[in-house]
Amino acid sequence: MVQRPEYIKDSIFTLVGAQADALGLECYVVGGYVRDQWMGRPLKMDIDFVVVGSGIALAKAVQQQLKPRPKLTVFKNFGTAHINFEGVDLEFVGARIESYKRNSRNPEVAAGSLQDDQNRRDFSVNAMAICLNKDRWGELSDPFGGIKDIEDKILRTPLDPDQTFDDDPLRMMRAVRFAAQLNFKVSSEALMSIRNNATRISIVAPERTAQEFNKILAVPKPSYGLGLLFTSGLLEQILPELCALQGVEEVEGQLHKDNFYHTLEVVDNLSRTSEDLWLRWAALLHDIGKPRTKKFIKGTGWTFRGHEFLGGKMVPELFKRMHLPTDARMKFVIKMVQMSSRPAALSDDTVTDSALRRLLFDAGDDIESLMLLCEADLTTKNEKKKRKYLQNFKHVRTKLKEVEERDQIRNFQPPVTGQEIMEKYGIGQCREIGQIKEGIKEAILEGDIPNEREAALRKMDELAAQLGLV
Repeated sequence: MVQRPEYIKDSIFTLVGAQADALGLECYVVGGYVRDQWMGRPLKMDIDFVVVGSGIALAKAVQQQLKPRPKLTVFKNFGTAHINFEGVDLEFVGARIESYKRNSRNPEVAAGSLQDDQNRRDFSVNAMAICLNKDRWGELSDPFGGIKDIEDKILRTPLDPDQTFDDDPLRMMRAVRFAAQLNFKVSSEALMSIRNNATRISIVAPERTAQEFNKILAVPKPSYGLGLLFTSGLLEQILPELCALQGVEEVEGQLHKDNFYHTLEVVDNLSRTSEDLWLRWAALLHDIGKPRTKKFIKGTGWTFRGHEFLGGKMVPELFKRMHLPTDARMKFVIKMVQMSSRPAALSDDTVTDSALRRLLFDAGDDIESLMLLCEADLTTKNEKKKRKYLQNFKHVRTKLKEVEERDQIRNFQPPVTGQEIMEKYGIGQCREIGQIKEGIKEAILEGDIPNEREAALRKMDELAAQLGLV
């Protein structure tokens, strides 16, 4: 036993411990809170308590002592109870033994001891428990060497990893997620077990897999976790479209780059400049159309024409399969994927204001995100080329700012409405109205007229005459 009572001075622990003593129950704080305290990491606002006996009874007793009295949520079938008090989630569970059927993640549960409960934990660093009872206050139970594993920066399962991952396949994703978040290694035994059990991830609800994947993508350097997903075989089960990018083909001595490892670099580059999860998703998926568009043209070499458009078309099916949101966040990812090469095509001295206006028109308020993505896509190891490309992007940013200030194209609104066109020429709904509005928009984007109402009205009359409306 190791004692570190300084970690449990908070009044909530004192209160929980006192109520446990009053009920004659053993009570421990367990899991991630203990791990993060020991590591000196920022603490999350959730604390798990294991009770040898009824966790629900202890939760009810604690609720009665808190002021103002918080809501108590009881999950009787699982023997758990939840309290949210002043933004902190308190989870109470009775110590238990779990047994699983082969094709189900819903365990059969029976009351057990603290050791039984620690046996069912996912990793040794999450199986540590600190006693809250007065006579053993601050006593640490670490049956699987979690402290040493923290010092060695390694993730091991308390029991045989095949049993741990077979019981709950989501733990394979959690192994990768914790490794990425904590910068730990996964033990060789656990990694081999994940490879052997990777197909079992299919029985996990897609939204739970997606939650873990998003946490991996949200770390400061996502490539570590993404690489582990790939080498462990999990990525092939979750995102085969990404795995299809891996590999290099040679024809007539000409090679193309390995687009999988390029993608990991792009995601890391972007993660240094943006914490936007959905922009990171765009970086992850920006090249997924390449395997289907890859073509070798004699005299030209490898081409991937139209991969951005096809990649964007692939996003909805992928998001639906993974139970990711199919709202504005998905539309943003599609937009970024389909526009991912646009700024790079404009990064030379001959770029026209018309091309920049069209880029601003299409990107709207997402122009900064698009520029960050394109800059992250620069993975050349040639420092001279890198400096040149970055200077070119800087030039594009300057020109975009100039055009925006002058022409106000971002989030373009037509200077003339369809209603005004109908009233001016005494017509009802017809295709000519759309033709006039499109003609005015094109004239503004091409720079033929300024983005001003009077110029737009003159252009409206010109277009109406051409269409025989006057």
